Amino acid sequence: MIDVYSWPTPNGHKIHIMLEECGMRMGKDWHVHPINIGKGEQFQPHFLEMSPNNRIPAMMDSNGPDGKPFHLFESGAILVYLASKFGKFMPTSDKGKFEVLQWLMFQMGGVGPMLGQNHHFRIYAPEKIEYAINRYTNEAKRLYGVMDKQLGKSKYIADDAYTIADMSIFPWLRNWQNQGIDWADFPNLKKWFDEIGARPAVQRGVEILADLRKPLQSDDKAKENLFGKTQFEKR
Repeated sequence: MIDVYSWPTPNGHKIHIMLEECGMRMGKDWHVHPINIGKGEQFQPHFLEMSPNNRIPAMMDSNGPDGKPFHLFESGAILVYLASKFGKFMPTSDKGKFEVLQWLMFQMGGVGPMLGQNHHFRIYAPEKIEYAINRYTNEAKRLYGVMDKQLGKSKYIADDAYTIADMSIFPWLRNWQNQGIDWADFPNLKKWFDEIGARPAVQRGVEILADLRKPLQSDDKAKENLFGKTQFEKR
């Protein structure tokens, strides 16, 4: 059994989607345990044992390597692990594997952090800082442009096959409106986005725990847990 400790954010959705794409069904083949990051549950000792960086998601596979229980944190690492475990959504050749991994790293090091900052300064920051908004909006547009260009050459992000690279990026683009994006500027990416979003496993994945997430705008405690000094306390 696989247990996922998660919340309905882009990084959580990646894992939900991957498990569903692998033919696993939530509640039957794997279980999800909500970690309400607005309430600060990511700081609880039992979660920190699995995810010392106090970030979701984390995973526990009761039948891990050598048949023993195995904990893992970091969404990119979990995607690679699941691709290896199920033998799906990762090429078998070294060339193909590294082509996928480079785009996975692109998401982990660029798309996630930069779009996250863009979303923060445009939506949640207590004061509107024009420099920050412009900086991260422009970087978001640059990253969208990189992906649009790539998708002018291949059907999917890494190549002509659907892989964990696509699963890692898709959830981050679902808030494109809040990122200041006009899809008319990125037609190849928009076509890809619509195709990925129509996949049944993706639709199931993004709905997992979605009913638990509430808007943050009026929740000062949640903002403190997510953006305030609580984040920086030594643990």
